[in-house]
Amino acid sequence: MAFDGFVTKAVVKELQNSIINSKVNKVLEPTKNDIILSLYKNGINYALLLNISSDFCRINLTKYSKQNPQTAYNFCMLLRKYLINSKIISVTSIDLERTIEIDFECYNELNDLVIRKLYIEIMSRQSNVIFTNENNIIIDTIKHVNTDLRKLLPANPYEEVTSSKESFIKINSFEYFFDIINSKKMSNNLLNILTSSFIGFSKSLIQNVLIELNIPLNDFDKNDLEKLYNYLKRLLDCIDSNDVYCKKISEKDYVISINQEAKEDESPINDFIDDFYHNKEDDIEFVNTRNNLLKIVSSYLKKVYKKVENINSKLKECEKKDTYKLYGELLTANLYKLNSDDNFEFIELENYYDNNNLIKIPLNKSLSIKENIEKYFKKYNKLKNALLVISDQKREADQELNYINSIVFLLGNAKNLYDLNEIYEEMVMTLKIKPKQIQKNNDKPNLNSIEFKGYTIYIGKNNIQNDYISIRMSKSNDIWFHAQKIHGCHVLLKNPNNVEIDEIPDDVLYKCAEFAKQNSKAEKSINVPIDYCYAKYVKKPSGSKPGMVIYNNFKTIIVK
Repeated sequence: MAFDGFVTKAVVKELQNSIINSKVNKVLEPTKNDIILSLYKNGINYALLLNISSDFCRINLTKYSKQNPQTAYNFCMLLRKYLINSKIISVTSIDLERTIEIDFECYNELNDLVIRKLYIEIMSRQSNVIFTNENNIIIDTIKHVNTDLRKLLPANPYEEVTSSKESFIKINSFEYFFDIINSKKMSNNLLNILTSSFIGFSKSLIQNVLIELNIPLNDFDKNDLEKLYNYLKRLLDCIDSNDVYCKKISEKDYVISINQEAKEDESPINDFIDDFYHNKEDDIEFVNTRNNLLKIVSSYLKKVYKKVENINSKLKECEKKDTYKLYGELLTANLYKLNSDDNFEFIELENYYDNNNLIKIPLNKSLSIKENIEKYFKKYNKLKNALLVISDQKREADQELNYINSIVFLLGNAKNLYDLNEIYEEMVMTLKIKPKQIQKNNDKPNLNSIEFKGYTIYIGKNNIQNDYISIRMSKSNDIWFHAQKIHGCHVLLKNPNNVEIDEIPDDVLYKCAEFAKQNSKAEKSINVPIDYCYAKYVKKPSGSKPGMVIYNNFKTIIVK
C-alpha cells in the first residue's frame, strides 16, 4: 500500500492546518505498534495515530478508538511523563522521506521551556517512533535498534535516515530530471528507473501517473518525460495548496492524485487514510479472529466425534444382546438333554426361532451348562440396561455435534467482527471456553432487519439471535422460516395486522424463503425446501442448545 513520500507530505500539510498549537491531553498505546496522542485545540478534540506495524505503518488523524491494555507499556508511560500538557508547535516532513518530525513545547524538571521531538519513521518493518530531548538526544524509542548502520538507543544522538536517491523536490529543471532518467534508460523500464532513482516514489503512484498520462514503460520519449515531470511538480504544488485527494485503485491500494474536479463530498487525506487502513485492519482482524474461533470449535468437534465413535462402538456391542438371550433360551430349553459335566467349546442345537435350523453356541469349558446359561442371560440384561443409557448418550452427542456444526456454519457466515463477537460470547456460554476481554453486547442483539413491501423481516446472524427472534421477540402470528433439515439462520416475518398466512403476498413469503436459503448451508444449492409456519408453532425444548428449536404445522416453499 502506497503510504509514500507524496502521501506523507499531504498528510503532514493537513496536520499543519489542524493540530499546530494543540495541547496534549492524553497519550495512549493500545498495542506495541500504535501510539495515539489525544489533542485539544479551540474546543475541538483530535486523535493523532502513529502506527509502526509492518503492513499498516502510517500517521494520520483518526476517529476510531482502540481498546487499551490494563497496564500501559513503558514507552507510553515515558511519553505521558514528558508530553502531557505540552503544545505541538510544528509538524514537518523531511524532503519526500517518510519521516515526520513533531515538535512539542513543554517544561523540563527545572521549569524551563524546552522543545522535545517525536520522529515517526514510516519504513515498513523498520518503522519506529523516536523521542528526543531539546538537544536531539534520544530519550527512548518504541524499537531499540543497534546495528552497524544505525543506533537508535537512549542517550545516543538521533540521526535522520539518509538516502543515496535523488531528491525530486530539489530538482529545478526538466533537463536535470531528463539526464537522470536518460542515464539509466538502457538498464531498466521507466517504473523501476523512477522508484530506484528518487526519494518517496512508490510503484503504485508511478503506475497510476503513467496510465493517466498514457506514457509507456519502455518506449517513452523526451516529450513523455516532460509530461511526467510537469505532472509530478504540479502534484507537489497541489499538495502545498491542499488541492489533492486519495484515489482507491484496488481493495488493497490507493494513490494520491491531483484534485481536478473538486467535490464537496471528497474526504480530506487524513480521513481517507484513516478509513482505508481501519477497514484493512478490521479485515485482517476478522480473518484472524474467525480462524482462532474455528480452531477452538475444531478441537471440540474432534472430542465430540471421538465420543460419538465410542458410543457407536458400544451400540454395536449392544446389538449382540438378543443373540445372548437366544443362546440362554436355547440352552435352557435343551438343558434336559445336556450333561452338565460335558466339556465342549461349543454345542449345536436346533433353533426353534429359525425353522429348527442348527445353531452353534459357544461355551466356556471351565463353566457348567447352567453357569453358561447364567452368563448369557447376565450379558443380555447388562447390555439391555446399557442400551437405555447409551441411547440417551447417543442422542445427546448427536445434538451436541449438530450444535457445534451450527457454530461452524455461523462462523463461515459471519460478515464482520461484531458477528464474530456475538458468536464468541455464545461459545463462552455454551462450550465453557475461557473468556477473553471482549466488547460487551447489549441485552438486545444487534439484529439484521430488512424492509420489503411494507413488511419487516428479521434474520438471525447467530444462535443467540436465532433464539431471540424466534422465541422472545416473535408474536404468535408472525411467520417463521428455516431451511429444511439443514443448518441455517432463522428468519422472522413480522405480521403486525395478524392476517392469515394465505393473505400475505406470495412474493413476500418467497422473499423470506430466499433469505432463509441465502443464510443456510444450502446457499449455493438449487430447489431448496424452506419450511415456514406461525411463530406460535415454534418451540424450544427444555435444556436445548441455543438456536435449537422444534416446529410443526408448517408448509414448505421450494426456492430455486
